[in-house]
Amino acid sequence: MNYDIVILTQKKYVSPGETDWYTDQILKEDQLVQDALQKLNLKVTKKDWADPNFDWSSTKTILFRSTWDYFHRFNEFEPWLNKVTKLTQLINPAPQILWNMDKHYMQDLADKGVPIVDGHYIKRGSTQTLTSLHQKLGWTETVIKPTVSGSARHTYRLNPENYAEHETLFANLIQAEDFILQPFQKNIMTIGEVSHIVIHGNYSHSILKQAKEGDYRVQDDHGGTIHDYKANEAEIAFSQQAVAACDIMPLYARVDLIIDNNDQLALMELELIEPELWFRKNEKAADKLAAAIQEVYFG
Repeated sequence: MNYDIVILTQKKYVSPGETDWYTDQILKEDQLVQDALQKLNLKVTKKDWADPNFDWSSTKTILFRSTWDYFHRFNEFEPWLNKVTKLTQLINPAPQILWNMDKHYMQDLADKGVPIVDGHYIKRGSTQTLTSLHQKLGWTETVIKPTVSGSARHTYRLNPENYAEHETLFANLIQAEDFILQPFQKNIMTIGEVSHIVIHGNYSHSILKQAKEGDYRVQDDHGGTIHDYKANEAEIAFSQQAVAACDIMPLYARVDLIIDNNDQLALMELELIEPELWFRKNEKAADKLAAAIQEVYFG
């Protein structure tokens, strides 16, 4: 059977069997998107991106949704991506996905005038210590993470009291991949981080993400919670500006904004690959995404 769209996920979300609250919400999100696409008479299925038996040329497009193991399997994912892009169309497109995988993209956006959270890139193989980096940059409290990452993988909060205990770990990690060091953003612990969803260049809806007490990680798999949020005009304009700064206009984007240490709006992340878009909090947004896909790829 040929398909119009394959919704991409990872193996454990294809036929999960017994589920928990976390899996249930992922399945609901993916199902809302599938239902919205099928209402437009599109032939849709859901597949593990790493399924070795599926013929990717049998679908007109593939839509990234819950491929949340790719950053743990990057050595497999990048070759797969290069192969599949020759067989079908990707949403968002492959060049944009490859660009957005690595947090060096933030500097590209800054160069186009998008205010971002400060960051210092550390190349793989560096012999600099955490202590020397902080002394050089004049930063005290920071967060360090890989430039290719997700779900707070290898993300650590640093301060003068714990530099020493992280030195050996950092010395080992930096041999394998690039990292980015950023000043710790104090408002994340009090205000949180707001995600603004932009579909086909237009603002859709927002969610406030807050970390659990005493933590700074807002992801729900680290105890974070989400809350309804009404964006103001400045936030909406910022989000649409950030998306418009991409070389290719993405069909969907999640724009993560914070109030930075200077009490100004700043971009924390621009997620274009497989962002959680919280359709369960705004089910009409799934219809907006489906309509945009139909217009761009099947119009």
